[in-house]
Amino acid sequence: MHILIIHQAFASLDEPGGTRHYEFARLIVSRGHEVTVIASPVSYITGAPSQPPPFSAKIGEVPKAEGVRVIRARVYEAHHKSFFHRVMAFFSFMFSSFFIGLKVKHVDLVWGTSPPIFQGVTAWALAKIKRVPFLFEVRDLWPQFAIAVGVLKNPLLIRASEWLERFLYRGADRVMVNSPGFLESVQSRGAKRTELIPNGADPSMFDPADDGGEFRRVHHLEEKFVVMYAGAHGMSNDLDVVLESASLLAGLPEIQIVLVGDGKEKSALQAQAENLNLKNMTFLPPVPKGEMAKTLAGAHACIAILKPLEEYKTTYPNKVFDYMAAARPVILAIDGVIRDVVEKAECGMFSRPGDSEQLAETIRYFYNNRERAGKMGMAGRAYLEKNFSRAAIMEKLVKLLENMK
Repeated sequence: MHILIIHQAFASLDEPGGTRHYEFARLIVSRGHEVTVIASPVSYITGAPSQPPPFSAKIGEVPKAEGVRVIRARVYEAHHKSFFHRVMAFFSFMFSSFFIGLKVKHVDLVWGTSPPIFQGVTAWALAKIKRVPFLFEVRDLWPQFAIAVGVLKNPLLIRASEWLERFLYRGADRVMVNSPGFLESVQSRGAKRTELIPNGADPSMFDPADDGGEFRRVHHLEEKFVVMYAGAHGMSNDLDVVLESASLLAGLPEIQIVLVGDGKEKSALQAQAENLNLKNMTFLPPVPKGEMAKTLAGAHACIAILKPLEEYKTTYPNKVFDYMAAARPVILAIDGVIRDVVEKAECGMFSRPGDSEQLAETIRYFYNNRERAGKMGMAGRAYLEKNFSRAAIMEKLVKLLENMK
């Protein structure tokens, strides 16, 4: 079967960002199916150009990467500037991906993913025109998350967004979610048939035996106990709390907190760290997924954090599964369903979201109990291999796709 994926933020292993869909696409192709992805030419994380460049040749001439055809649709290239510019980028992709999608022939299923929710409209319309099933994937509860964090405030826009959300749930042949915490929400808003295909990681991409010496040498951290956060630097990520914790840990210069990634808040965080004279903070640029294994190997413990909002208790953050695959203990400042995973796996410690003092105390615990931290890390990898490996999750996904044909 030929699957068409509409995904503005699609990233391959040589780009920063989540690679769930790239990994899935490769595995689907390995099963004898065909996958075409329509994506943005601009990295959602950095705003830099992606590869290959925007589509200009015939569809059949678009090169494939490991069997996956990726077509880059032109977009408004200023999504990092403001909420208005971001919406403009979303709408431009919605239209450009639709017209490119019309030219993709012999499609058996259209797979749309949200957020941004507007590309779901493209996927729905293409599925209707091509008279094929529509799979709608919910990676975040939008607009609920946007409302909760204060990004979406206008009552008219909120009502319109909620209407669109329900419309897409009702119009999808299947609604797929990546966290069990999303099921109740999508079902209550009109989804007829739902499937859980959870986030996870490919353990073969990570080497738990790598002690991270190379990474720490390159970044002059040889004598440091490295606590790492790897991911987006945005409003939701509450990294101000990490800086506050770093200030509380200033008396332990052996501990170095390393933030890897990019986002709208990064420059403000760097300015804040400079103003506070935080010598124990290091900011590094985002790395492609192909380099994430060596990056995480350089950490002794890893932080996952979100703002203390009820809505975020429903999430399965990808970074937690990467930390587990890398056999690094998790410092978890997120409550809810992901806390259940970490506690069942016995692979980390929970720290109350928004509480910089407890976060600092948890970091201090791992610093003073390195052997225990190492055992937690290995327990996390073992649990992921059994329950959240990409290969195991893939079996369920392929069955879902083939049953929809």
